[in-house]
Amino acid sequence: MDRGQLAYDNFLKGYNCSQSVILAYSDFFPEESLETVIKISSSFGGGMGRLREVCGTVSGAFMVLGEVYGYKEAGDGERKKDLYSRIQEFAARFEKENGSIVCRTLLGLKGKSDAVPEERTKEYYLRRPCPGYCRSSASLLQQYLMENGVLDEEGKRI
Repeated sequence: MDRGQLAYDNFLKGYNCSQSVILAYSDFFPEESLETVIKISSSFGGGMGRLREVCGTVSGAFMVLGEVYGYKEAGDGERKKDLYSRIQEFAARFEKENGSIVCRTLLGLKGKSDAVPEERTKEYYLRRPCPGYCRSSASLLQQYLMENGVLDEEGKRI
């Protein structure tokens, strides 16, 4: 299973960057929760609502890492430390491969964009590197999860 390609294809279907990565890992979420997860991740597209902050593909990967390694008890300092360490490691991998984890830097923009999403036309896809970042993020996450025994060599959850 090539989760990078799944994320790439999800973006081309019209999902935002964060949703595209989340959907590439939809099997990590209970079916009854998936709609909620997709709706929550919709807020992170365009670097958090087109604010052009943390790349939505990175935010999507962070959400998957939270599902796998996250904690729910308020005082669980060890799990919190472990999760944050994993988040930082993933961010470093994405930055090494792509140059930044910040949307505006990746897109060569000066600052935030207005709230109106661009129409998804053929020209949009030709000039926008976002599908590639979706692929990169989901692929890096797949590699990380394989290294850590969460996915098998075919990319399926163990």
